[in-house]
Amino acid sequence: MKGLVHLYCGDGKGKTTAAMGLALRALGAGLRVTVVQFLKDGQSSELDPLRRLGAVVYSGQPGMKFVFQMNEVEKAAARQEQNDLLCRALDTPCDLLVLDEACAALSLGMVEEALLRRAVLDRPAGREICLTGRDPAPWLREAADYLTEIRCLRHPYDAGVPARRGVEF
Repeated sequence: MKGLVHLYCGDGKGKTTAAMGLALRALGAGLRVTVVQFLKDGQSSELDPLRRLGAVVYSGQPGMKFVFQMNEVEKAAARQEQNDLLCRALDTPCDLLVLDEACAALSLGMVEEALLRRAVLDRPAGREICLTGRDPAPWLREAADYLTEIRCLRHPYDAGVPARRGVEF
């Protein structure tokens, strides 16, 4: 079976949720799943249940700052960590590789483009890959077999409602 490329992009809520739903479906079918969460601190509510179901999860450390809050030394360390997470994931045998926020990590210069290209374009023949994030690079759009753009029409954050555990993270 040929592995295909899924890309969930856009400014709307639900990109990660869609990717994790795909991961859950794959686990339910007995497939091996690896998840990398770029630019996140490992505190998202979906991670523990995915681990309990057998997914291998690589994510940042608690307390990770947003990139715009980092100084150059912190950015360099975070960039190295993001690349290391992806390298570890590429060394993990799986049928589905989820690269959550890969588009943002790439556009912010927090993951090496050559490494991400290798993950997507040079993946093993049967590996399905799913990427999420805003503003994907043109080559990612071109590589996608499934290209889903999620558009925000309304979001409670705009009315002052903060992110809620279990819903937004």
